[in-house]
Amino acid sequence: MASSSKSDAKASDAARQIVGWAVLLGGLIGALLSLAVGEWGRRTLFDEWQRAAPRTIAPDKVAVVLIDSLSLDAVGPWPWPRYYMARLTEEIAKQQPKAIGFDVVFAEPDALNPGNFAGLYPELDAATAGRLKALPTMDSLLAQVFGNAPVVLARVGTDHDGLDPAGLLVDPPIRGTPPPNVARYPQVVASLPEIDGVALGHALVNGPPDEDGNVRHVPLTILAGRQAMPGFAIELARIGLDAPDLAWEGSRLKLGKRTLEADSAGRLAFRMGRLPDSAAFSAAEVIGGKVAPDAFAGKVVLVGLGAEGTADIVATPLETEIFGVLVQAQAVDAILGGGWLSRPPWIGWAEWTAALLLVTLALFAGGTRRYWLLALGGAIAAALWAGSFVAFDRANLLFDPLRPTLVGVTAAIAMGITLFMLARAERTRLAAALTEQRVSAAEQEGELKAARRIQLGMVPNAASLTALDPRAQIGAVLRPAKSVGGDFYDALMLGPDRLLFIVGDVTGKGVPAALYMALSKALSKSVLSRSVGDDMGADLGEAVAALNRDLMAEADDEMGVTMLVGVLDCASGEVALVNAGHENPLVVRADGVVETLPLRGGPPFCVVDFPYPEERARLATGDTLVLITDGATEAQDASQALLGLEGVIAALRGEGEMAATERAEDLADRIRGFEGETEPSDDLTILVIQYRGE
Repeated sequence: MASSSKSDAKASDAARQIVGWAVLLGGLIGALLSLAVGEWGRRTLFDEWQRAAPRTIAPDKVAVVLIDSLSLDAVGPWPWPRYYMARLTEEIAKQQPKAIGFDVVFAEPDALNPGNFAGLYPELDAATAGRLKALPTMDSLLAQVFGNAPVVLARVGTDHDGLDPAGLLVDPPIRGTPPPNVARYPQVVASLPEIDGVALGHALVNGPPDEDGNVRHVPLTILAGRQAMPGFAIELARIGLDAPDLAWEGSRLKLGKRTLEADSAGRLAFRMGRLPDSAAFSAAEVIGGKVAPDAFAGKVVLVGLGAEGTADIVATPLETEIFGVLVQAQAVDAILGGGWLSRPPWIGWAEWTAALLLVTLALFAGGTRRYWLLALGGAIAAALWAGSFVAFDRANLLFDPLRPTLVGVTAAIAMGITLFMLARAERTRLAAALTEQRVSAAEQEGELKAARRIQLGMVPNAASLTALDPRAQIGAVLRPAKSVGGDFYDALMLGPDRLLFIVGDVTGKGVPAALYMALSKALSKSVLSRSVGDDMGADLGEAVAALNRDLMAEADDEMGVTMLVGVLDCASGEVALVNAGHENPLVVRADGVVETLPLRGGPPFCVVDFPYPEERARLATGDTLVLITDGATEAQDASQALLGLEGVIAALRGEGEMAATERAEDLADRIRGFEGETEPSDDLTILVIQYRGE
């Protein structure tokens, strides 16, 4: 017996090690998956957060002047003459805005410059043509207006057909070293020198979308040649905040007292929203003086194209189509109002720590069989998702719960698959051992006959079952097979209201199995009667665990017992059940519905010391409890097809209303009828208890 215990302990340790390695492997697979889908997964998740909690944008910091369809109808097609751009600038500037950012480039001379008319009319005399050419150009007039206003002009980085960035002014220069993957362009398209040179600030408007075509970031810095130039939104925000300059410190950009967290490409992610209607104006209304006198006062004003058919249309997580200048305006407002998103380095560590915690819970759950730890892990994973949204909404932090969830789920799946495979291997081993016992027993016919006599002599007859309690009608059938002799059942009253019932199946062969069945039955009656008795508060699970220990002390390596133990309260119909590796009980309700009572249970007896749980059910008057052994579910027909649990349930459904004894006999006949001429491979035991109530 000692060697058997050592062997079981070694097998249990080996199983725990296998489960542990499987959990670690599953966690590793989850980690690799999280790395593979990391950027796509984060984009998808945080897009959902953007849609669920868009940022509220007030009209007090930023305004947008759109050259929209109404403006084109009023002034004419784009590009407009410089005269109208000067008028537009003057109307905005007289309200003293913080900055006026033009999301357009004035790279070509104005077509209406006076000198152009001399070329259009060759019949003009030389003196008149000379006077026309001597007039100031519209470009110079626009430059004068720009020079008197806080104008920021756009530039565009390009790979060709542009200017050498070394000759362009960047004032103030950007201090520090930008992140390593910032966008780079060898040339720049800028406004005419006389216009570009008078502007208060200059910035690049390049901002390519992500791989899926959506814009989620704005560039803080772009390298034009060897010069670091600011992005459009950050330069407008700098002027709006009166910050002296921009300075990089690693992946962070210092903007006055603000510190912006950028990605490796020097881009800023920001909370998106929808610009209120009160912050957007038509250029035609501005030129016509139809806006409030304080509409732009103290604000950062962006001017850009907003007419249908224009090229500057992008997609964001919130909008499938939106004008680019509106996205820039949202970015400026986010910088001014603290609405940028950040993912500091500690968040990555927090995600991996959460993943390690979930893997640890899976390890403990698999190693200790405390599966409630998996529920705890699920609750933690759900909390991570809720926390991610709260961190996004309240603190503008990008915490990714997908990574720890993937790691934890794959670890739990690996644990479940491994436990299933181990259990299946154990069942196969036990089934092979049982088959070997049956074959060996079949060769000892005389021994089997003795075993049958012992077996049938140990179970109560119909008369003794009928006399137990009129509130519970009991019927039982035990039909021995030729090759096994280990099934048994018993029933007895523990007091005036408590009916103890047992169905067991001993593994083994011949007389030893029959004798061990007799021992099991005797010990069961003795231990359970003593431990449970008429104590309504006694724990049946503890009594069954004690019975298991007594049986282990008497069994050899080849012996084992599956058993279903129950106590019926005849006064209330409440049933306490403990399952030790046995078939789950069935209930035929009074209306004919057949149900399975799923029990967690534990392993068969004589395998390992185990804390068997007590599980409860309730029978209504007229309900019938049916207990079977595996001789019912494993019955085979001539084609070796198994009857299975569904077949037993179908047989019970077809019986109709009948007494307990009749139901037991009828079910046994139906099972043997399914087998036909096939030799039964196992004993068939059926115990039926019909609760009749007071």
